[in-house]
Amino acid sequence: MDYTELKIFVPTKYTDEASNIAIMTVPYGIYIEDYSQLEREAWEIAHIDLIDEDLLKKNREESVIHIYLPEGNNPAEAISFLSERFEAENIPFKLETGECKEDDWANNWKKYFKPFPVGNRLFIRPIWVDEYDSGDRAVINIEPGAAFGTGNHETTRLCLEVLDEYVKKDDTILDIGCGSGILAIAGMLLGAKEGFGVDIDEVAVKTAKENGKMNDFSEPELTFVCGDLDDKVTKQYNVVVANIVADIIKLFSTRVGKYMLPDAKFIASGIIDTRADEVCEALESAGLKILRRIEKNGWVCLVCEQE
Repeated sequence: MDYTELKIFVPTKYTDEASNIAIMTVPYGIYIEDYSQLEREAWEIAHIDLIDEDLLKKNREESVIHIYLPEGNNPAEAISFLSERFEAENIPFKLETGECKEDDWANNWKKYFKPFPVGNRLFIRPIWVDEYDSGDRAVINIEPGAAFGTGNHETTRLCLEVLDEYVKKDDTILDIGCGSGILAIAGMLLGAKEGFGVDIDEVAVKTAKENGKMNDFSEPELTFVCGDLDDKVTKQYNVVVANIVADIIKLFSTRVGKYMLPDAKFIASGIIDTRADEVCEALESAGLKILRRIEKNGWVCLVCEQE
């Protein structure tokens, strides 16, 4: 399928307002270029201060919002809608259109996602790769789609390595913010008898269910649901894992205990190292004991249990 690409240029101070309007034209998200905080974000997120010269030349005063309209959609309708809304909100803007092949943006990234081992017992295999040698490792067949979780990112890899150490035969596992479902699936392959994943993103849950089936797991053995943690989770588990962000882990710190069986482990990842101390403080204040703190390339994974 071919796509029409709309590029919307707005002053950076209007990025959030313009993005909120732009996302109303498509059901699956938009892509935003905003280089106004390039140096600060490069350091805080990637922990680097050496930035490519081409990036440094990017316009810091202007954001570019990219929208991809599927073949058959009339771009004129989207352009008319955007123009009217931006003008009504007094947002300065410029619009450009162009053609984009689906393969240009939807599939090219796949050539960089190769099969690889994780920990001592796991092997990650993208479903489009047919030739691989996993040895005697358990193979996770994964198609991340639009959901987070390929195993390549340090936060996911840390979780997988820790799960490899802690999941025992006949354990139960709860995955908070399940994304692609990779962590719950890994727990099942490592011997868990039951898994449950919850996420507020419908696309992520759909992807997780499909990945579960590709690994021969389905309900009630492995369940993925869309919704809020407290509304959807009613049981306690041997292992609870959350690969999300520092603020959400802090928010969940006072609630996660009620989902943990005696001697259960809570594995928290997605924490940038500059915020790890405050997350630890929040967890300890909530009655959780930090057993381990594992760091890799500026990211931190914590293993906890109840006091």
